[in-house]
Amino acid sequence: MDVPPHRIAALPVCHAEGSSPLEAAHRYYDEERYEEALSCAAQAAALEPDLAEAHAERGMALAALNRVSEAQMAFARALALEPDSASALLGAALLYAVSLPSSRERDELGLLYSERGLSKPGLDPDLAVQFALVSAMAFNDLGQAQEALTRAAIVLAREPGNVEAAYERGLALFELCRFAEAKSAFSVLLSDPEHGAHAHQHLGLLLEREGKWKLAQQHFDKARELAPGDFAPPPLPTEADFRKAVADAVALLPEDMRKDLQGIPVTAEEIPADDDLLSGQPPLSPTILGLFRGPPLGEPCDGTETPCRSVVLYRRNLARAVRTSEQLREQIQVTLLHEVGHLRGEDDEELAARGLE
Repeated sequence: MDVPPHRIAALPVCHAEGSSPLEAAHRYYDEERYEEALSCAAQAAALEPDLAEAHAERGMALAALNRVSEAQMAFARALALEPDSASALLGAALLYAVSLPSSRERDELGLLYSERGLSKPGLDPDLAVQFALVSAMAFNDLGQAQEALTRAAIVLAREPGNVEAAYERGLALFELCRFAEAKSAFSVLLSDPEHGAHAHQHLGLLLEREGKWKLAQQHFDKARELAPGDFAPPPLPTEADFRKAVADAVALLPEDMRKDLQGIPVTAEEIPADDDLLSGQPPLSPTILGLFRGPPLGEPCDGTETPCRSVVLYRRNLARAVRTSEQLREQIQVTLLHEVGHLRGEDDEELAARGLE
């Protein structure tokens, strides 16, 4: 039985209104008239199939219309024609690092595009700002806060009022444990419609570190009020229940892992202490779920601390990383496996490759 061909709606005619189709595509895109932008970009690409900018503009319109696979092909074609096309690099960077849901592979790919664009000699300053902002976002998503801070500074030097860059700067300062600066950065964003909820959430995290639990909770509640989808109530167990959950997770480990943990305490704490976060460079993230302290197995212990190795899991950070009690139990197990990986000498990249981020 023959399957009827898939019918695709024809694009409207491009009304360039006296300009070239490519210029019209630019104009329509800026006006957020994405169907018209796509129509004119498609005509420009048909008239000049080897013009990378036409395919890049087509990719931008497709991405805005959430036609992701087609946008990916358009950007790939543009970059095949002109590997250093600024418009194609920017469009691809925005697609992978901003538009699509975050994942390590997408963030890394978006970062490659944005950094390549940012490194172009003689780059237009306005384009440099756009590339730097995408890089700041991708670096933050990838946990590379110092690089994110540097890229945000590029944007803010040219556009001091850029709210998106100010937010990325605040995130980077928080991750670098520069808490006083982060607190100032988020305080000025509380009334921002797009970032206010996240600013409240981070202020709550910062106040929590100061032991100001009630004031912190007020900010957590406000964040939840503003963005309930982003900040659901965490399934926070009692301290006793959490300790039991950690003990249960240890008991569920394979025999060889339990053997490696013999004599190594596995404890529960509320949030990471400053001394732990600042024990190396770069600092550890304040939102880490667990921590292995000490040298890997087989390496000598330094100092006089006994025992010289330990594992700790953080109750509040783990509860905030999930939505349900069942997910919390699963995350405790994954976090414990992650820390046992460090005990055995694996680094974060190796653990991420095994799905134990």
